[in-house]
Amino acid sequence: MSPSHTGPSVPSPSRRTLLRGASSAALLAGAGVPLLSACGGSGAAADPKTVTVGSNASDAVPKKAFENVYAAFRKQSGITVHVNTKDHNTFQEQINSYLQGTPDDVFNWFAGYRMQFFAAKKLATPVDDVWARIGDNFPDAMKKLSKGEDGKYYFVPMTTYPWAVFYRRSLFRRHGYEIPTSWDQLVALCKRMKRDGLVPIAFGDKDAWPAMGTFDQINFRLNGYDFHVQLMAGKASWTDPKVRAVFDHWAELLPYHQDGFMGRIWQDAAQSLAAGQAGMYLVGSFVAQQFTDKSALDDLDFFPFPEMNPAYGQETVEAPTDGYMVSKAPKNHAGVVKLLEYLGTPAAEELYLKGDPSVVAASNKADTSAYSPLQKKAFDMIGSAKNLTQFMDRDSRPDFTSTVMQPALQKFLQDPKGVDGLLSSIERQKKTIFTSS
Repeated sequence: MSPSHTGPSVPSPSRRTLLRGASSAALLAGAGVPLLSACGGSGAAADPKTVTVGSNASDAVPKKAFENVYAAFRKQSGITVHVNTKDHNTFQEQINSYLQGTPDDVFNWFAGYRMQFFAAKKLATPVDDVWARIGDNFPDAMKKLSKGEDGKYYFVPMTTYPWAVFYRRSLFRRHGYEIPTSWDQLVALCKRMKRDGLVPIAFGDKDAWPAMGTFDQINFRLNGYDFHVQLMAGKASWTDPKVRAVFDHWAELLPYHQDGFMGRIWQDAAQSLAAGQAGMYLVGSFVAQQFTDKSALDDLDFFPFPEMNPAYGQETVEAPTDGYMVSKAPKNHAGVVKLLEYLGTPAAEELYLKGDPSVVAASNKADTSAYSPLQKKAFDMIGSAKNLTQFMDRDSRPDFTSTVMQPALQKFLQDPKGVDGLLSSIERQKKTIFTSS
C-alpha cells in the first residue's frame, strides 16, 4: 500500500494505525472513543440541494484538492457538498460503527475487498445506476475492483498508483544493467549489484507493512490473481504448497535485501535509492516524494515485477485505489447519483490531480498531458493491466493483516527456515478470524 492516504502527503506513522480498521470499531466505541457522526446532524441532507460526504482526507493536500472538486460540482449542478472530514486513522478505526449508525450520504473508501466487506454487510448502496453513465470512463480491471461479490457496483474510483520496482536510470546505464523480465534475471542482477558494491534491494520494514508488498508481488506472479484473491479473502489455505513456494522464492531473494530493515522506515530505504547506494526498491510510486532534487527525480524510473510463471506473466498490477461509496440509506439519493456521476468523470479526476499530483487518475480517459513522465508510465501500467490488486491489508481483513500477517512476515524475514510452522500458525489464526463476525 503506502502511507495511509496512498499519497506522499501523509506521514508514515499513520499507516500502521489504519490497519486495525473496521474490526476495532466496536472496541473503540466500548472504550468511550467518540464515534463518527453524520455531517450537520440527522436532518442536514434532506435538502435536495445538499449532499453530505464523510471524508478521511484530513491531510492538507488532498483536503484542498477535494474542495476544488466539490466547488466545481456545485457550480455545475447547483448542489452543495457538505464535507464531514475526520482524521484519517479515526475514520478507518470507527468506520464500522459509523456506517451502522447515521452516516453521511457518501463516504471516502477503498476499492476491492474493503469495499466488498461493507457491501456484503448491507451497509452500502449499489450504484449500478451511476455506472450505467460512467462505465465507458474506466478500464475493465477498474470495473472489477468496483463490484461487490453479488456482481453489483458499490464503488466509484477516483485515484490510484502502482507498486513496482524503482531504480535510477543513470545507475543502470553506468553499470550496464538491463531490466530483468524473469525471476532468474532478477536474481542474477541482484548478485551482480552485490559484486559491484551496491545494496541490490532497498528495504525498510520497521512499520511492518512494506513486506506485505513483496509477498503480494511474488504470490500473484507465481500463483495468479485468482489464487491471490482467494488467499487474501480467507478462502485458500496458507498451508497450500503454492504459498510455501512463495516463501521459498522470497528466501532466495532475502540475501539481497538491505540489512537492518527492522530498524528502518520506508523513507530511509528510499533515501538509499536516491543516494545511489541501492540499485532497486520494490515500493509504491509515492516513493517519488523522497526525491527532492529535481535531477534525481527526473532520473527515477520503474519496471513491473518480473514474470515468474508464464501462465500469468505480468498481467496483474498492485494498484491501491481510492474513491467513493454510498451509505445504506442516503437522504438525497438523486443528489448522490449526480455527485458520483460527476466524480466518475475524467474532468473531476483531472481537477483533483491539479491539487494532488502524488497519484494518477483511475479513469483511462483522463488527460495525461500535465503528468510527469513517471505519472504517465504509472497511468499506462495500471490502464493496461488485466487485473488490479489493492495491497494485502486492503485485499484482506484488516484485523488479520495487522495481528497475524505483519508479525508473521517479520518473523519470516528474520528466520526464513521456520516456514512450515509459521504457515500452520497463520492458517490456524486465519480460521479463527475469518469465522468470527
